[in-house]
Formats: sequence, C-alpha cells, structure tokens
Amino acid sequence: MSQGSYSKPTNNSIFQIRLYHLKDNNQVSMTDNFLKNAYLPALHRYGIKNIGVFKPISNDTASDKLIYVLIPFTSLDQWMKINERLNSDATFKSAGESFLHADAKSPAFVRLESILLQPFSGQTFLNIPKSKDTGRVFELRSYESPTWHLADKKRAMFNKDEMNIFRRLGFNPVFYAEVISGSHMPNLMYMPIFKSVEDRNAQWKVFGNDPKWKEISTDPFNENNVSVNHIDSILMHSTDYSDY
Repeated sequence: MSQGSYSKPTNNSIFQIRLYHLKDNNQVSMTDNFLKNAYLPALHRYGIKNIGVFKPISNDTASDKLIYVLIPFTSLDQWMKINERLNSDATFKSAGESFLHADAKSPAFVRLESILLQPFSGQTFLNIPKSKDTGRVFELRSYESPTWHLADKKRAMFNKDEMNIFRRLGFNPVFYAEVISGSHMPNLMYMPIFKSVEDRNAQWKVFGNDPKWKEISTDPFNENNVSVNHIDSILMHSTDYSDY
C-alpha cells in the first residue's frame, strides 16, 4: 500500500487491545453481535473513533478462537472512565443485554484480556487505511525482551531506523507501541498491513535483504541479536464492522 492511501493522522496517547478468548462459533457470534451493535456504537457516541476489530486467519480451526479490538484513547483518564460511562448508558446496556447478562451455563466468552500500549515517539498515531481492500492481512507482531534495558534498545532502534525502513518499503504499520500493562512484559507490538498472505511473505523477504536493515541489525550497539527473545506473529483479517 502506498503512503498516499492513508488518512490524515490523529494523535493519541494510549491504545488498548481487548482480546476475547472464545471456545466455539456460538461465542464468536455472541461477541460479534455485542461489539457490532452495542460496544462500538457506544464508543462512537463518546467520540472514540477508528476502532479496529480483527480475527486471526486461523480462527476457524483453532480451539481458542480470538477477537482483537484495538481502541485509541486520548488519555489514560479517558480510558479509566469509559467503563463508568458505559455502566450508566441505557442504550448500551439494552443493545448488549444478551451478552452482558449471558447465563453462566452459556457464557458469551471464556476470558477477556486487556493490553495497554503507549505509542512510540516516532509514530504517536494510528495510521488508518482509507479503504477496506478485499483480502487485506493485518499482522500483529509482538517482540518480548529478556530485560527492560534491551526492550529500550529495541524501541530506540525502531524510532531511529527501523520505522523508516518499513515506511520506505510500504509496510505502513497501523501502530508501533510498548506494552505498559499486560501479561507479557517487557514487550513491543506493531501491526503492518499487506495486500494478501503472499504479499506479506514477499515483503518480509525484501525487508530481510534490505541493506539498511542488514546494517543496523548487525551493529553491536543495537544488540539486536539479544534484544528480543520471543516473537509472536498473528495474521488477521478485519471484521465487516471494524472501522477499517
């Protein structure tokens, strides 16, 4: 995707990923309906826009089915107060009744995780694609480091050089951020977009052979060979009710 296919950036100070763990298609359907008809409309009413909702490509065959919701907040205060506002929102509670008050024998989900993210200084906004191209693949990448010092090194490497390489090669990630609260820390996360799985595979080969990447990844100062000790990569499609 070209740089010109993205909308004007909007600054945000914090992102949240809400991760729903689901055991079967009934829970997937219940959560989809809740997000589409109650949760996202309520956040929109409170001025919270550009909410992304994603499902892993492997969801259909997975025993732990997942739905990721990426929400931009303008401040920690806005994030802290959102549940209070929702709890007093009659429209939200009515639209989400079957999900919010599901029977204990038939719960709407297994568990919910919350990950708070602080965007990198090199990109403090969500980079939102304007159009929903068919087949797009969102790749959520997570880089866990063995120490905070090495996580800081990796973040600095992104801000100084790595983000520029991604921009030049057309990866254009939706966000780059550091996990400030979550179950896996220290941890950095980012989300590039590709036209297809095949395009994703080809683009990463180009990246791996890029002269600038080879230069910075072998520079002893960056300690790149030890700054990350675990990487997760999840390929996802956005839902039809996602904002992008």
